[in-house]
Amino acid sequence: MEILAILLICAGLFFYLTGTIGLLRLPDFYARMHATGKSDTLGTLLSLIGLAMYTGLSLTSIKILFIAIFVFLTSPTATHAILRAAFDSKVPPWTKDGKPLREGKGKGI
Repeated sequence: MEILAILLICAGLFFYLTGTIGLLRLPDFYARMHATGKSDTLGTLLSLIGLAMYTGLSLTSIKILFIAIFVFLTSPTATHAILRAAFDSKVPPWTKDGKPLREGKGKGI
């Protein structure tokens, strides 16, 4: 059981690392938020489930699982709200040629 818990925690750390690399390497706000929002949620879930397994069946592990459920529900919602606010504030997305998007494109966010 401890080995599985350690593997889950390490998998969570891997997703944190990939989210950090995405934050540093991707070109614009939208792509960076997408990378960090997805990987941080999964990294947090895996790490918290690993911690709950490591502590065994106790009140502490139940609290950790409630925190994991809360993160699973709120993190994607918060990421979507931040991206929507940026889109409504007209933060320009990155384009390959560096030109702004024409009116009518990009409204499906």
